[in-house]
Amino acid sequence: MIFLYPPRLRFDRLTRLNLMVVSAFLLSLCGIAQEPAPPASIVHGVIRDADGKPVAQASILLRKEGSADNFTAHTDTQGRYSFTRLPDGVYSLRATKDGYGDAQVSAVFVGPQESKIVDLTLRVQQRSQESTTSDPQFSDQPQFTVGGVTDTTNLGGHGSDTVARTRNSLAKDTVSLGETTVKAPSDAAREKGLREIAELQPADFGANHQLGQLLIASGRAGEAIPFLERAATKDPANYENAYDLALANAQAGNYAVARDQATKLLATHDQADLHHLLGDVDEKLGDSLEAVRHYQRAAELDPSESHLFDWGAELLLHHIPEPAVELFSKGSRLFPSSARMLLGLGAAYFAGGAYDEAMQRICRASDLDPNDPVPYLFLGQIEQGGIAPSSDVVERLHRFLALQPQNADANYYYALGLWKLRNAAAEKRDIKQMESLLKTAIRIDPNHARAALQLGIVHSGQGAYNEAISDYRKALDADPQMEEAHYRLAQAYRQIGDSEKSKEELRVYGQLAKESAQKQDRERHEIKQFVYTLRDRPAPHVQ
Repeated sequence: MIFLYPPRLRFDRLTRLNLMVVSAFLLSLCGIAQEPAPPASIVHGVIRDADGKPVAQASILLRKEGSADNFTAHTDTQGRYSFTRLPDGVYSLRATKDGYGDAQVSAVFVGPQESKIVDLTLRVQQRSQESTTSDPQFSDQPQFTVGGVTDTTNLGGHGSDTVARTRNSLAKDTVSLGETTVKAPSDAAREKGLREIAELQPADFGANHQLGQLLIASGRAGEAIPFLERAATKDPANYENAYDLALANAQAGNYAVARDQATKLLATHDQADLHHLLGDVDEKLGDSLEAVRHYQRAAELDPSESHLFDWGAELLLHHIPEPAVELFSKGSRLFPSSARMLLGLGAAYFAGGAYDEAMQRICRASDLDPNDPVPYLFLGQIEQGGIAPSSDVVERLHRFLALQPQNADANYYYALGLWKLRNAAAEKRDIKQMESLLKTAIRIDPNHARAALQLGIVHSGQGAYNEAISDYRKALDADPQMEEAHYRLAQAYRQIGDSEKSKEELRVYGQLAKESAQKQDRERHEIKQFVYTLRDRPAPHVQ
């Protein structure tokens, strides 16, 4: 028996059948679309000039380490650029534009689906030979005015997170150069004699005052206070004793007391050393604006090397590199044999994104006293911070090694410089030399995490991933919080096919990177940023 359906019913059945087929096809497409996409990351940022203005139409070149992949972009009218859908890895980034010097960061670590901000500063190239061979001339009056402080949540950086950390570290190290004090040699016989006089004649001004000075000079400011107070009771108008009492309280940590004493003394004695002391005390009490004003007044009254240096260091600490460059430049002209002036100038140039100028000044500082390790350590920090060193820097680091062959840092920094100067066709003997230097550094200091990390990088570059894994593990044994070691270890595990360990190391890297960013934010809040105005120019915009 044959059943004949009406035409409309046959059409409905066929329609439903076709819809079922189409639906199944669409569902299969959806299933394909829902498969996990390859991890993609973003690198973006803003290119500015030395005045903080955006640089349009700058060329940006992004290169992936260990790959022939190159990416290019140009900045828009707001100086912005962006690279999207990037595979994770380690990249170098360079910004160029006619009329400006190049700016670059040699190591940007980008994790899976991570957004990385890298801001760079392009500086106008010098226009003549004369301008490249002499520092700008300044009048006795500073070309800037510090007008206040502001919240640092909007404080920008020059370069990657690593560069920003290096900038802050150099600023703090520069400040510490002004804090070094030399204790007077112990004079037990003189101290004993003064104590006996002060005990027998407690009202004797001279014995109490001299004993207080001796105790301050030997680093025992707390013990000096009662003797100086006795002397003040006998002769309250004596400036030297009053100053020493305020100094003793400052060194003993009684900052509020010291500020009160020094402020009262200032009403009748407008002295450079008193302003300098108040600068130290106000900084400890968190009143940075008053601190810089006192440092400035001290330098105006007595433009000594220490007063100019501390004024510049205070500006550098509070993230205004351009005025700091002005002061350290003037200090270097007035005191050409001062290595710390050149170090401060180098740190200020680095903070402003002028990396070549920074390295030149620090190299000059190392030439003043080749046996002083401090300039070499500044240079090492710069190359460790992701900035490609010049041949002059590597030459100085080689000298550091020659002078101190059993110094772990000397071996490490020279090896790192050689690695960063290498070309794609680095010969095996060069690689062996780097390996030998790094192994020597680790032998001298088994906890030298940075040397172990760099040895892993060298081995990874040669495809020796199992050796690299051992190196990275050694680096993490010395410093479990080292973000870069976790990241590179993840890449090495991926190369040998151990995806689970690779994922775990990436997870740890992500957590540490987040904690590091939070720590940097806290530190930025702790250090107030100055707002300043350059003469004949508007104040920088602060949101």
